[in-house]
Amino acid sequence: MNPSTSSAQFVGQSAADDLMDDWVFFSTESAVSQGLEESRDDQEAEDTGRFKDKLVSAWNSVKYGWTLKQKSKFSKRSPVFMLGKSYELKDEVDQRHFRRCFASLLWFTYRRGFRPLPGSSLTTDSGWGCVLRSSQMLLAQGLLLHLMPPGCTWSGNQRVVKDDMDLIHSVNDGFSSSERESKRSRHSSWGSILDRPVEGTHRRILRWFADNPTAPFGIHRLVELGKSSGKKAGDWYGPSIAAHILRKAVEASVVDLPDLVVYVAQDCTIYLQDVRKLCERPIPQHWKSVLILVPVRLGGQDLNPSYITSVKKLLMLECCIGIIGGKPKHSLFFVGFQDDHLLYLDPHYCQPTVDVTKNFPLESFHCKNPRKMSFSRMDPSCTIGFYAKGQMEFESLCASVNEAVSASAETYPMFIFEEGKTREEARANTPTHSVTFLQRKTQLGRVDTSNSMDEFVLL
Repeated sequence: MNPSTSSAQFVGQSAADDLMDDWVFFSTESAVSQGLEESRDDQEAEDTGRFKDKLVSAWNSVKYGWTLKQKSKFSKRSPVFMLGKSYELKDEVDQRHFRRCFASLLWFTYRRGFRPLPGSSLTTDSGWGCVLRSSQMLLAQGLLLHLMPPGCTWSGNQRVVKDDMDLIHSVNDGFSSSERESKRSRHSSWGSILDRPVEGTHRRILRWFADNPTAPFGIHRLVELGKSSGKKAGDWYGPSIAAHILRKAVEASVVDLPDLVVYVAQDCTIYLQDVRKLCERPIPQHWKSVLILVPVRLGGQDLNPSYITSVKKLLMLECCIGIIGGKPKHSLFFVGFQDDHLLYLDPHYCQPTVDVTKNFPLESFHCKNPRKMSFSRMDPSCTIGFYAKGQMEFESLCASVNEAVSASAETYPMFIFEEGKTREEARANTPTHSVTFLQRKTQLGRVDTSNSMDEFVLL
């Protein structure tokens, strides 16, 4: 039997079993509450809501679960680039290093069984929350760079498996003893006994993204912050709206992150004076770290191929923390590429909510299977993220990013840097959930974005 077909059937059967269990519970509760009209109505409404949530979760598990099990073929002839690092897959040590670094990225997916979201009875984000989950992954990558020692990787135990690159290996923490000795100065292990404080930071970051109302970057908080942009639980969130939601979330978390700020570019422009004003501290020569989020639209209905070179160059920079993007109405978190294919993490997999108040398992927050998608399928609407630790890093970021976005001679740059500050009049007249993109003057015109991840675009 085809392995991917078997996996799909397994996922579908598990979802069906969950539905059957819930249906039995629903029927039992209705029978027990018979004769208590008001109580029964309330209970049936609650159980029906839970049943619907599981039905949606089951459908998405069947719809997307099999794609997560399919294999992505990686070439040994070409390097893989991921968030500023390159890996030669023909080299066995590099293969293992790539797999370990990919598995160390924080993976946030659909969840089910959490407390109802603000203003709704929804207890799952399955089917609509993929942009918010992709946004969580981008922010989490920035927090890993901000709070973790350089080069940290997660040492989650993995069984002997034939992986998605058709490589067979047995690992406990990703490296053999000899490899660990030779690379000790470059790569730390989050899970080793010597690094328990680092592992504590790892878990603390995950708790910030928990599926409960108190988590500063959890789905409940993001939905609450989305209300100011006219969004509610169950609505579609575009990547530009998500950028502003992340900014508000970090602004409200000054106690946990006093030395981190978020800047969202306006009209495809990073205004340097505004960034410096955000980052400057009263103490001379001290800057706050900054996450820079740039909402852009790289074409009309489809991605303009002229921008592919620039996207690749950005993903080759160490200051890049990824891209909230995807296919139309299907958000993904892009972290790298090989040849003409993007490397991504997929949030379209519904998992049970994890109770992070206990010593919770970490495996469901890490994905060991790298996935690829052709650049030609990329939705033109996306948000690109960058991180700078301090002032020197920010100046370096400006130089390297400016060079990368100017790589395409046939189009205007994806976005620009401007020595100045945002014009307040433009800020007042520009909705926070709109984006602007640049094309050659001969191509200016109204664009149909009905299938895109953003509702509309200003030209």
